[in-house]
Amino acid sequence: MKMRFFHLIGFAIAITCVIALSYASPASAQTDTAARHMPGFEDLAEKLEPTVVNISTTMKLDMADKGELPPMPELPPGSPFEEFFKDFYDQQHNGRPPAEEKVSSLGSGFVIDAVNGYIVTNNHVIRDADEIKVTLNDNTSMDAKLIGTDEKTDIAVLKVKSSKPLMAATWGDSDKARVGSWVIAIGDPFGLGGTVTAGIVSARHRDINSGPYDEYIQTDASINRGNSGGPMFNMSGEVVGVNTAIFSPSGGSVGIGFAVPSNLAKGVVAQLIKYGKTKRGWLGVKIQEVTPEIADNLGLDRPKGAMVSSVTPRGPAEKAGIKSGDVILKFDGNAIDHSRQLPKLVAEAEVGKKSTLTVWRKGHEETITVDLGQLEKAEESGLVTEKEKGEKPARTKSTTIASLGLGLSPLTEQLRDTYKIAKTINGVLVAEVKPNGPAAEKGMTVGDVIIEVDQQEVTTPEQIINQVSAAEKAKKTSILFFVAHDDDVRFIALKLKK
Repeated sequence: MKMRFFHLIGFAIAITCVIALSYASPASAQTDTAARHMPGFEDLAEKLEPTVVNISTTMKLDMADKGELPPMPELPPGSPFEEFFKDFYDQQHNGRPPAEEKVSSLGSGFVIDAVNGYIVTNNHVIRDADEIKVTLNDNTSMDAKLIGTDEKTDIAVLKVKSSKPLMAATWGDSDKARVGSWVIAIGDPFGLGGTVTAGIVSARHRDINSGPYDEYIQTDASINRGNSGGPMFNMSGEVVGVNTAIFSPSGGSVGIGFAVPSNLAKGVVAQLIKYGKTKRGWLGVKIQEVTPEIADNLGLDRPKGAMVSSVTPRGPAEKAGIKSGDVILKFDGNAIDHSRQLPKLVAEAEVGKKSTLTVWRKGHEETITVDLGQLEKAEESGLVTEKEKGEKPARTKSTTIASLGLGLSPLTEQLRDTYKIAKTINGVLVAEVKPNGPAAEKGMTVGDVIIEVDQQEVTTPEQIINQVSAAEKAKKTSILFFVAHDDDVRFIALKLKK
């Protein structure tokens, strides 16, 4: 009986295998076909690995100045080893902190100029380092000199003097890196040594709120700690990105990595090599995105451009006649579909250059010429500042516009002092914002000041009520508010009830 059981099982398995093979054969053929079309990375990795370097840094902490001792090992309360470690610790340090303590970190980089020994990495890899060492693919180690850094793009340039020839990577065109394109990342994750991973471009123009020029390439190629500063290559062996950040709850790769696009990085690298710092163009405006409601209110055919919310006093834009409420549609002939494109275009423009802007103003296009300034000089002179933000009370007596979820109050001197509103700002105070109302949904808060409604200045709640009533009678779908919030100003379009 037992023998029959095994025979039956064997027969069933045989039948199952035949059926499985008859069904699996087409799938196997498809798998074989897919495998034949998968790219091979062997030759590319072998060619590119010598261009990638390991970067180690050492930072000296002056513990004596801080009057601190290195921490003792953490032991459970009442541990029999507690007294032993305390005695040993006191003997080692004589109750005094050491003169200094060294902290090390690891990252990656790549040679971009073999003749002059220039290496590209991330600023955060070498930030505050006292010593920087570069290790080549063949384990040759040498000291590196810091040439320049740029915090806004997290790019840094180093220089080494090598006794042997270096192999340099070449820049590629990151604009040609399409979603779905194969890429490979080479770096030194966790200090293990040169490591190659492959994946695809998952997305482009990602804004991760790390700086004003965010337009990261997102990839699922594994990027871990230690990969920072390493290159992302396309299948032609060109650098299309500098691996910079990951999104990870655990600190390890979960398939969401970000790289600075090569078309942004190479301009920064060129300036750091030439000047030791960046020299960015400066327009002198604060901008915001044009929402569908704002576009409809201004008569634009669709949401596009960058809306000017404020103009810096004595800046290039003010001198050229640019005004709050203008929508910049083009910069030097480059169309602006999203507001974040403008800062990058301005930054990459030559300082002192005459640039041509196409702006939308009061229902029609105008052309304005601007002499660009230098961002770094504007920051040094204090023209680009951010005031401290103060605490604000929740509410005060107000006149209510129920349809918008707003409570309004005249801007008195007492309220100006209470909410720390600058003397240069005039309008109507937002004294109450109803939860889940149109104003709250658009981010308006108590303490904001409404300066204009539909591009008309207002100084009393009654004026705003009249403007809203007129817009509703005209069957407009939205109404445009110009609002001051702390040290910033912006346009907000609120939907009107039909």
